[in-house]
Amino acid sequence: MAIPYSLLDLAPISEGFGVKDALHNSKLMAMEAERSGYERVWLAEHHGMRGVASSATSVVLTHIANATSTIKVGAGGIMLPNHAPLVIAEQFGTLAELFPNRIELGLGRAPGTDMSTARALRRNLQSDVDSYPEDIKELQYYLGTPKEGQPIVAVPGANTHVPLWLLGSSLYSAQVAAQMGLPYSFASHFAPDALFDALHVYRNMFKASSQLSSPKAMAGVMVVIAETDSEAELLFTSVKQQFMNMRRGLNKPFAKPMPNFDEYCTATDEAMLSSVLRYALVGSKETVRNKLAQFVDATEIDEIIVSMPIYDIEARLFSVKAFADIAS
Repeated sequence: MAIPYSLLDLAPISEGFGVKDALHNSKLMAMEAERSGYERVWLAEHHGMRGVASSATSVVLTHIANATSTIKVGAGGIMLPNHAPLVIAEQFGTLAELFPNRIELGLGRAPGTDMSTARALRRNLQSDVDSYPEDIKELQYYLGTPKEGQPIVAVPGANTHVPLWLLGSSLYSAQVAAQMGLPYSFASHFAPDALFDALHVYRNMFKASSQLSSPKAMAGVMVVIAETDSEAELLFTSVKQQFMNMRRGLNKPFAKPMPNFDEYCTATDEAMLSSVLRYALVGSKETVRNKLAQFVDATEIDEIIVSMPIYDIEARLFSVKAFADIAS
């Protein structure tokens, strides 16, 4: 079963390691993704999280693009309410000039952090949610061809026409993507509840634009592949711990696998994990191949983007290669 596949790298800072290690691992992941035929590699904006190294997303993308030569590189995503659109236009315009025809910009509207950190990012937190579409239009304006007498020009940025994607986990994001004629990526890897409703809304409300003539939908899933199902399930306990820590208000690095995880996990935890991680593809190559086919058949998505929430970098790289064998 062939489907275009991409990589969402969450730049995990693993327990016992530092930011430098995480960013080096991100480079290795991108290089392997390029060798293995992935369409794109994205990194996401998060702030103040002890387990995520990609807060300065556009800077990290320079690191990734420099280590690769053909794969598309982008943000999955930039949280636009945190920034003035002009600043993002300049950052991604710079990337587009440095790495022509390779840079993409995925946008989200969540802060990507707690509210105290969001305030420290110095955007006006009183802005109405309805300003998000206007911010997107302003960003497109700066990345487009300047008009005669235009008072504000993004330099770099103008004339780069960096392709935009909208990211989300709700019907609102699906509607905005459809109305603006932009490709849409649904965050089913951590917020699966509205997946099918959002895809339905997006496809049925879609209006063609200069960027896109027909709907293009992508969905995110977590993937952990190992030689055996039991080995993969052990590796997957790292991300399960991460979700449990977040629900308990604990800010920790990305945990080592936990062999006795069932003893640590309460019935309430298990119910939460079963719900939020329902679309995770975990197991041997054969197990994941079957799960992937079921997911693609059910969603009819145009492309899949996978994160590999695995503590050990060698095991993570194994999953990158193994998934490419399955999907291609």
